[in-house]
Amino acid sequence: MIDADIPGIEPVAVVEAKAWLRVEHSAEDALIAGLIRTARTLCEAFTRQALIARGVRETVAARGDWQRLGVTPVRSITAVTGLDASPAEGVETDIDANGDGWIRVRPSTSLGTGGVGQVRVTYSAGLAGDWNGVPEPLRQGIIRLVAHLYATRDGAGDAGPPAAVSALWRPWRRMRLG
Repeated sequence: MIDADIPGIEPVAVVEAKAWLRVEHSAEDALIAGLIRTARTLCEAFTRQALIARGVRETVAARGDWQRLGVTPVRSITAVTGLDASPAEGVETDIDANGDGWIRVRPSTSLGTGGVGQVRVTYSAGLAGDWNGVPEPLRQGIIRLVAHLYATRDGAGDAGPPAAVSALWRPWRRMRLG
């Protein structure tokens, strides 16, 4: 189970999206903000990476083999506890060069009464610390997807997102084999 904080900021500002859309009034600011959140979520799903750093809490099985954490790229692993918040012993963590976070728990680990068989890992993951650090092609793809969603919100003539969106995002897409 993964519980990730919603980022407090988005990689694209409403004013930036409004400029691209050529919208000069504020009547649709909430709609545009919602489209930005949707586009960011789709970008993160496509690339399989969190764009802006956020806190993540993930529950994983307490096993002796290395297990990959679910949200990437991992910036830091801050805590590993039993489910009852007791400190877990015999835990090893690693962050590899690709930003994948890894954890393993030695079989003799004491996890407390509420955490037998599972541990809770708390960590930070995201490509950038704020919107300014998000690579420009990802931001541009988000703006283009916002424009598409804004223009086709009534569903008339919607042929799907522009191919330019996936072309902009594809170099950052992380694939997993197996």
